[in-house]
Amino acid sequence: MSWFSDFKIKRADKKAVKEYTRLHDAWTRDFTHVKNLIEVFTKASKGEDSVNNYLNQKPGEIALWSAPAIFHETGREPSSYQGGSSGVSIPVGGGVRFRVGAMKGQMIPGAEVQMDKDQGTVLLTTERLIFTGSLKTQEWNFDKLLGLATTDDESDYFISVSNRQKTSGVRFDPEVGREFNRFLGSATAAHEHGYPEVLESLKEIEEEVKKREPQLQLPSQNQAAGLE
Repeated sequence: MSWFSDFKIKRADKKAVKEYTRLHDAWTRDFTHVKNLIEVFTKASKGEDSVNNYLNQKPGEIALWSAPAIFHETGREPSSYQGGSSGVSIPVGGGVRFRVGAMKGQMIPGAEVQMDKDQGTVLLTTERLIFTGSLKTQEWNFDKLLGLATTDDESDYFISVSNRQKTSGVRFDPEVGREFNRFLGSATAAHEHGYPEVLESLKEIEEEVKKREPQLQLPSQNQAAGLE
């Protein structure tokens, strides 16, 4: 093998290791999330909380997960005035004229946008989602959920409930938001279908994730195998 061919193989190996590390890190995070979910919902099925809290819990309500977050809610940007002026010019003598006018236009309400309102802590239970901050406290009961959406990176959540007109939500760091998404989905499923069904599904997912663990394949190894 020439020195140039050897250089190309080593560079290809280095690239393969970098890609394997990226994929395996992502796989490890997903696998850890599934393991955590199984542990938390197994404890919940026994009536045990997984996070400390000072919540006045409802009968049968279990605390599952908690993390720092930012609370946001629909609000309006400042209003603006659009229009012009009109009027008449009145002579007052000596070639001086005094203009009398009036404004004609309309006040345009500011656009509705999601506005950050407070920073605090989110607590997820088997019954609801609760935000507690220094200025604002909000809860979203699963029984009143109308819709829930998130951004592509799973960091920002927009929640609509039947007992409030305004859409509100919470925002996390992206990695925390990814974990939250999985806990929220499992919590709402447990609320609707019960622990046994959710735990069965989670264990099936765990086995499927195990099978998908990335394996390192080096170009140099493949080349060596082809020469045998």
